[in-house]
Amino acid sequence: MSAPHAELPPCAQQPERPVGAPPRRPDTPCVAVCSTTFDEICRGCGRTVIEVAHWVSMTADQKESVWQRILAQGYPRRNT
Repeated sequence: MSAPHAELPPCAQQPERPVGAPPRRPDTPCVAVCSTTFDEICRGCGRTVIEVAHWVSMTADQKESVWQRILAQGYPRRNT
């Protein structure tokens, strides 16, 4: 019988991020606080309406560029 605190098997462990690789992020910056009232920027995630609409077809580099901008601007914002 194995101990309840036994290590996960190698196939279940998350590999370390390679040096220089972008940080792991959620699939989308969306925080389900969608509002573009009065402007083109979502008040929840900080993306433009165009970025939200095209997110699924953007490349990883394009998404990373958006992530860097919105994080620098203090997004995504969650209501706590």
